[in-house]
Amino acid sequence: MTEPSRETTLTASQGSWPTLRGAPPVVIAHRGASGHRPEHTLASYELAIAMGADFIEPDLVATADGHLIARHEPLLDDTTDVAQLPKFASRRTRKWLDGREVTGFFASDFTLDEIHQLRAVQPNPARSREFDRQLQIPTLEQILALLLHHTQTTGRRIGLYPELKHPAFHLQLDLALEDRLLEALARHDLAHAQAPVFIQSFESANLQYLQQRTPLPLVQLLEADWLRYDADFARVVDVEIPDWGDPRGGVRPNSLEDIADYAAAIGPAKRQILRDSPTGLQPTGLVAHAHAAGLLVHTYTFRNEPAMLAPQYANDPVREYQQFYRLGVDGVFSDFPDTALAARSGMGR
Repeated sequence: MTEPSRETTLTASQGSWPTLRGAPPVVIAHRGASGHRPEHTLASYELAIAMGADFIEPDLVATADGHLIARHEPLLDDTTDVAQLPKFASRRTRKWLDGREVTGFFASDFTLDEIHQLRAVQPNPARSREFDRQLQIPTLEQILALLLHHTQTTGRRIGLYPELKHPAFHLQLDLALEDRLLEALARHDLAHAQAPVFIQSFESANLQYLQQRTPLPLVQLLEADWLRYDADFARVVDVEIPDWGDPRGGVRPNSLEDIADYAAAIGPAKRQILRDSPTGLQPTGLVAHAHAAGLLVHTYTFRNEPAMLAPQYANDPVREYQQFYRLGVDGVFSDFPDTALAARSGMGR
């Protein structure tokens, strides 16, 4: 099966994009403009907004006293200076996370006042550390206030795309994330169906729980090895989402159609859309199959660094974005929203 048979050619004369609803693909600032600033900081979100991102994406975990903060994981080791602060040395502990024992500093063992004593650091060795230990760890409330300020100031509708991190883990600690998020969104008038908000998770039980409690669109994130295809890679024939012991959800989904019963979108890894093959990257039928099931497709994660690009793009990230745009994805998660937006603008529309 050759690539052109699946890839849609987009020209300025076309009436719409090859997305589910014909709209331009949205640019989701992954952890903010995290290619330019330390991830999940107000500076990162502010830069993404200034660049024109459609959505900013905070990953959410809970503190010991039940506040939602923006960190990529419950562990603080890689993204904060916690290990450099002797007064917190005794907080290093072991917990079970995703079925394995992990040692480190967990946000759930710190109060919000203690979290405010930490500073963000750059976890990616390929990126600048010039902002290390300068920026605080933001709360969801601070992010929502930032969003409201910029929306009112610019008159531009800026969306929020929160990810609930390890919900079963937090549930077991009596720090469930879902209702805390919905309550915060309601306080900011963002809990209604027209609000520019998507809620995402790699787990399915909590999304099914949320589906009964909010009209907001939900996104089932998918790891690269959770989908099985037919022999031609044209259709998904099986979905395998791990069960982390969350009792709140319904049945485990086995198909894209099952996911469509509770979610509005899927968030697959890029290699579920363009797979590795002996002849290079080849498109699968995931986008077409998901669209047929009524699901939007928001794919992750786009990065500019040459080591993150397939050889076929010749170190030009714009070429990668534009190939995915032509394949009909409805959105991209990008560490560099400025590049994603430039690639979209360069599609001749």
